[in-house]
Amino acid sequence: MSREFGARRATIVVLPGDGIGPEVTMAATQVLQAVAARFGHTFELITHLIGGAAIDATGSALPEASAAACQSADAVLLGAVGGPKWSDPKASVRPEQGLLALRKVLGVYANLRPVKPHAATLERAPIKANILRDVDMVVVRELTGGSYFGKKERHADRAIDICEYSVLEIERVARYAFRLARSRRGRVTSVDKANVLETSRLWREVVTRIHRDEFSDVALEHQLVDSMAMHLISRPRDYDVVVTENLFGDILTDEAAMLAGSMGLLPSAALGDGTLGLYEPIHGSAPDIAGKGIANPIGAILSAAMLLRHSLGLSDEAAAVEAAVSQVLDAGVFTADLGGTHSTQQATEAVLKHLSAAPQAVARKDERFPAIDLRD
Repeated sequence: MSREFGARRATIVVLPGDGIGPEVTMAATQVLQAVAARFGHTFELITHLIGGAAIDATGSALPEASAAACQSADAVLLGAVGGPKWSDPKASVRPEQGLLALRKVLGVYANLRPVKPHAATLERAPIKANILRDVDMVVVRELTGGSYFGKKERHADRAIDICEYSVLEIERVARYAFRLARSRRGRVTSVDKANVLETSRLWREVVTRIHRDEFSDVALEHQLVDSMAMHLISRPRDYDVVVTENLFGDILTDEAAMLAGSMGLLPSAALGDGTLGLYEPIHGSAPDIAGKGIANPIGAILSAAMLLRHSLGLSDEAAAVEAAVSQVLDAGVFTADLGGTHSTQQATEAVLKHLSAAPQAVARKDERFPAIDLRD
């Protein structure tokens, strides 16, 4: 987007959610407040309910007040939803319904999940470090279609989930991916299951047409999802921008998190046709460690950086946050998921310390997840 607004006033809705969600969003909001103070902005942070916490309080996974606040905000920061308390699959209201409804309400159909392992975490990943060096990819996951939103039926002896995609849904996320690739290394890998699924055959046809007619300057390859799952681990350096449908994207991005060393390190941005976006770390609510103060806040903090860049047009501020995170990891400040002993708050305070000394103009080379104009 490359927009420079000078001093900004912005309203950011914070949805802490469940499990470790409140802990990591608190870290991210501390960073946002520090950014505002350092760079002369005014951010109004408004907290609302979603997920299990919302069910307990209101009976709804996404209360009307939460949805309305998100729609009128400049950006939305989310923690995580779900937990054992609400895990009964037969329940009529479940936490994940709030998240799916929010994506629809906001019209955010392109989920950007960057994977760029930090040098300091390579030895802590479950994959050999020599495979991980120079990995730099972004997965663009279609977010509002497919089996997650299709018709569902449950009978005594069977269950049905309909996976449905329209040409329009595929076109718009494909364009996102191709535009993104133009700003990077110019390569798109489209993942489907076209040898079996009719929706995947449509997906491949539409992506091929969009490439031929609008983005012939970008290289395109097609991969079946099963082979992609293997190649993602065996040769991750080969990939630049990966675009895929909702279910495949959900699975592959969790797998790709292992390239970075931990799911706790990775951010995401859910974007649509405007500047309003939904930002969240890719990890779940991790109820087993909730309340222990050991959750990794880095994914949430980097999600806040993506919020600054994509929704508020504040590239210098985003780069400052990312540079501070890099310095913290370089210094070996690791939480338990990376084999370290630092608490959530200690890791957050380390980021804040580096951020307080950040120059107010940060070199663009420090951007880990740069923004580009992905819209028409």
